[in-house]
Amino acid sequence: YDIPCGPILSMKELAEDQSLRETGTIVEVDHPTRGKYLTVGNPIKLSDSPTEVTRSPLLGEHTDEILREVLGFDERRIGEVRDSGALGLVVPRMAAE
Repeated sequence: YDIPCGPILSMKELAEDQSLRETGTIVEVDHPTRGKYLTVGNPIKLSDSPTEVTRSPLLGEHTDEILREVLGFDERRIGEVRDSGALGLVVPRMAAE
């Protein structure tokens, strides 16, 4: 019988496999609260279209940006929405830094 098979690697083995790093399958990213960590790279690799894998955003990190750029709110209106409690807990505003 022709049965396809391959190794089943643990998370530790995946993290230590240099060939996965060299091909961009596993990449290291820097996060402001977690520090450096490993994550999955972009599975689509095109020679003329390189991509960069970036960290995940913090909760609420882009809220002001979305309110401003997508909804057209000015700073006064953003403050009103924030003060009303509609955005939930107060979270750090890292995107503007």
